[in-house]
Amino acid sequence: MMFYRSALPLSRQTLHFVAGLIRRHRRAIGSAWRKLDPGRQALLVLAHLRKAETYADIGAGFDVSTTTAWRYITETVELLAARAPKLRSALRQARNDGHAYLILDGTLIAIDRVAADRPYYSGKHRRHGMNVQVIATPDGDIVWVSGALPGSVHDAKAAWIWQIMRELERCGLIVLADKGYQGVEGLHTPYKGRNKPESQKQANRAHAKLRGRGERANAQLESWKVLHKLRCCPHKAGALVKAIHVLQDRELQTEQG
Repeated sequence: MMFYRSALPLSRQTLHFVAGLIRRHRRAIGSAWRKLDPGRQALLVLAHLRKAETYADIGAGFDVSTTTAWRYITETVELLAARAPKLRSALRQARNDGHAYLILDGTLIAIDRVAADRPYYSGKHRRHGMNVQVIATPDGDIVWVSGALPGSVHDAKAAWIWQIMRELERCGLIVLADKGYQGVEGLHTPYKGRNKPESQKQANRAHAKLRGRGERANAQLESWKVLHKLRCCPHKAGALVKAIHVLQDRELQTEQG
């Protein structure tokens, strides 16, 4: 087996942040000696999430077994996901930050499933996956991500399941969404139908222009290659997305600070 050095496009501050979480967790549970110290475990986890290295490959690179690599990654993802903001507090923070509006969009996290797994099949995307709802700022920074639902769940139903509309009404923010949320009360969506009057066409163009920058939020998630196609239990998608949201926030804070 051959080994090679590789760059990881993340800040050292993010590495220190994750290592700190691991260190405090080990202290809290009274963990005994481990082969990797918190810093090396953090690096292993970040490399897996960013580059989608398999458990076997990442374990070999860090001189630990495949099982140990899986255990380290699972533990750290749970620690990170637990720090993801709840919907109500995330919206309150967005309001306090003075955003003129927010953008709601659904994304599909592809999974490794066969055609028989109909609950996971998204007719919109024509592939198997897990539906995740993302709320973003006008600049495309992630405000909040939901848990994961089977890909067959429509975006409008997912918004209802996660009670997004109730919390949006509570905080009083304007939220833009695409046609997939048509008919959901409280959201501003484009006009549908053919032969629309010019006023509606202009409104749709303005709507698309405002909403377009929100696509950057989904692009931020997709920059983590582990989300390109999950080869683990589909129900781990929610924790993975929440963990990556926390890491993206750390990266954003580093850029701004």
